[in-house]
Amino acid sequence: MKKIYDDIINLPHHRSTSRPHMPAHDRAAQFSPFAALTGYGSAITEKARLTDSRVELDEHSKADLNEKLCIIQNLIDQQPEVSITYFQPDKKKSGGVYITVTGCVKKIDEYEKAVEMQDATIISIDAILEIDGELFGTFEYQEQRPPNDPYP
Repeated sequence: MKKIYDDIINLPHHRSTSRPHMPAHDRAAQFSPFAALTGYGSAITEKARLTDSRVELDEHSKADLNEKLCIIQNLIDQQPEVSITYFQPDKKKSGGVYITVTGCVKKIDEYEKAVEMQDATIISIDAILEIDGELFGTFEYQEQRPPNDPYP
């Protein structure tokens, strides 16, 4: 019994001579699902990205930071190395991230309320959480603190 496609079933696969062969990856892409919600995936990723909330310092911590900035200002010619942890607000959503920069302070601008590092990083004094360095562990610094200070 003869079937309807018996005359073409054994013929070779047709290849166009005028157009290039499409790669398998591109051929599969034409059958992929349609992305109706363009940008939805990136919006979900952005929403899932974690940010920290800003810590408000108490008066004692602010006074301690001010004292450390005064010490850095007095020793700025010696270029002591310090580590400054500060809050950088996020540009896209509420919150931000805490960044620690280690290096030498180039200038403390009291008018702009900013600290400029040698690597041109500018840090707002209001955003500073903590300042550390070897110069703060010295005997002279410990001697400047009041004897009844509960935070040695």
